[in-house]
Amino acid sequence: MSWQAASLAIVVVSLAGCFWWYERSHPSSKEVALVATMAALSALGRDAFAALPDVKPTTTMVLICGYAFGGGPGFAVGAVGALTSNIFLGQGSWTPWQMLAWGAVGVAGSMLGRVLGRRALPRLSLALLCALAAEMFNLLIDLYSWSQGGAHTLSAYGAWIVSGLSFDATHVVASFLFGLTFGPALLRMLVRARSRLEIVWQPIRAVPLAIAVTLVAIASVPLGPAPARAAGTAAASRSPSAPIQGGAAGAEASIARLDVGREIAFLARAQNTDGGFGAAPGESSTELYSGWAAMGLAASGRDPLSVRRDGRTVLDALRGEASSLNGAGDLERTILALHACGASVRSLAGGDPVAELLRSRERDGSFGHLSNITAFAVFALRAAGYTSGDPVVRAAGRWLARQQNSDGGFGFATRGGGSDVDDTAAALQALAAAGIGTRSVVSRAARFLIRAQNLDGGYPQQQGGDSNAQSTAWAIQGLLAAGRNVGAVRHEGSRSPLGYLESLISADGSVRYSRTGTQTPVWVTAQALTALAGKSFPIAPVPRRSSPSIARPATASRAAGGGHRRASTPRTRALSLRAGAAAPIILAAQSGVDGLPRELDALIGIVLTRMIW
Repeated sequence: MSWQAASLAIVVVSLAGCFWWYERSHPSSKEVALVATMAALSALGRDAFAALPDVKPTTTMVLICGYAFGGGPGFAVGAVGALTSNIFLGQGSWTPWQMLAWGAVGVAGSMLGRVLGRRALPRLSLALLCALAAEMFNLLIDLYSWSQGGAHTLSAYGAWIVSGLSFDATHVVASFLFGLTFGPALLRMLVRARSRLEIVWQPIRAVPLAIAVTLVAIASVPLGPAPARAAGTAAASRSPSAPIQGGAAGAEASIARLDVGREIAFLARAQNTDGGFGAAPGESSTELYSGWAAMGLAASGRDPLSVRRDGRTVLDALRGEASSLNGAGDLERTILALHACGASVRSLAGGDPVAELLRSRERDGSFGHLSNITAFAVFALRAAGYTSGDPVVRAAGRWLARQQNSDGGFGFATRGGGSDVDDTAAALQALAAAGIGTRSVVSRAARFLIRAQNLDGGYPQQQGGDSNAQSTAWAIQGLLAAGRNVGAVRHEGSRSPLGYLESLISADGSVRYSRTGTQTPVWVTAQALTALAGKSFPIAPVPRRSSPSIARPATASRAAGGGHRRASTPRTRALSLRAGAAAPIILAAQSGVDGLPRELDALIGIVLTRMIW
């Protein structure tokens, strides 16, 4: 057997073994899709620089993929990228060697990731590592050239290295520059993508588990009859699987009271000195986040005007931010927030926001020819006192109903533009608020939402995407508006959307955007509160006499467009706390015990309630 044939056989066997190794790891479909995407990008990057010999971003991309995802994916990106790019550049006996060389770069990246803990690297350090990876690739390709020659000695190998020094140096410098420019951004993106694909199981500590078992045993022992008021409230609560009594009223009947004190406390701590709210605690106030915070507080039963910082309320911030309103969307949100505060929706400096909103009304009854803006216009008009029978509201509702897509969903713009969960849920609430109860439209939209649910119980913005808290909150509100029992909505045995939303609640009371994201916690928490409270838009103001000093949901009568209750979930309290000295004790017990999950907090509250009674 010749040197050429022997070396090629070794390379092919090595490639087959590496691919077998990766296949044996049983990568998920999402990981395979990501690996295929990165392989395509690395091939495209190589082909794009075909006119510049040895100036290729492939080495940098493969090294970072291996660093972020591990040896198997790193090898696959390098090997497949080399094979694919040679479809354009030309195949030959060098192709398996290039596949092996770039695959080795991916494996080397994985080894670096293990040593360095896959942490973010300084820009210069990452660029230097890319340069070293390029030189490793060069040495392997020089080995290929050496195997094809006549002399197979170490001196001959050295001669091959020297003869290609200019090309190798170009590759090293180019990889250094590529790593310096886009390397850190690519690494951050891929490390985040990896975290979204991983599930890490943590063992349950024995002590909290033993405490939970003990509390369950204590709670099961009857300690005397409960007072009549408690029995009445328990009778009013419903199981998630209880039948619906028809329409939105039936959905409202299946919603029980819920302690959301920690979520409200988080929003209170996030309030700025001007009374407004930013995207996160400590960030500057804007009308967007202040408006959502006001609606979230009101939905949960807390009067927004009772939450103050340096004597200022969110209403002061909304009025102070009136000059920043730009377009119908800002006007609609501000009107809804003013209504949630119990203030006049026409009381902004510089003009009447309702009159300004009506100027954007089109002849066909829509607002801006956009489904999203039209849905919120219905909410805003109902908040401004327009009835569901008003011609303006009815015309907007009828136009909105005509924008339903063939799959039953609604999009941001008009019919045919692609359906999404958020706008479908908003349209369902707007149709209910406008009194457009066309059964076929509502049932088809509700079925679209039910089909879009993910296996984790949550909802993505676009069907098939990853679940997030805000889209799940929208879906809950839309299903309630359609008269569906949200607690019974489960995809192939998954948890309910309410259960998914609860799983995102952090220890400080904020609601995470998703399993891996914590962006805009004020907005996300406020929007989640509307769903956790079982309310549809527009959110009714809290009667002043009902706003408690310790935040708890109000049991107020349904106002225009709102008032749905939340479906029973594992966090539902089917107990009515007796007024008097016992309530603060129980609320304190339910607010949290350090180191124990919220479900254990609930058990402690139930046990103390029984003991006090």
